[in-house]
Amino acid sequence: MTTTEVEVLKKAILDLHRCESSWLESVPVTETFESKVVWTGEVQVFELHGHPTASRCYAWSSAIEGSPRRKFYAVLHVPPVDSPIAAVRASIVGDHKSKK
Repeated sequence: MTTTEVEVLKKAILDLHRCESSWLESVPVTETFESKVVWTGEVQVFELHGHPTASRCYAWSSAIEGSPRRKFYAVLHVPPVDSPIAAVRASIVGDHKSKK
């Protein structure tokens, strides 16, 4: 994870959740469903400063199919999200529901 990538994710967290953050670590995640990989990548873990309900946030970006742009995810560490894998699962469910 480069400094530039961390800064881009910190800006996404600021834009989405209105608080500053500090990078803590990078966690590799592979999510499978019915024995098929549905997402693989690294989730960045950030400590939040001044958020009213969460002390951590899980952030990453993914390419948008057919576009040079990326979609940014910044999922708060609030129940039921308690880990990077839970954040990825929540985002997959959210993306699926928004397509319906």
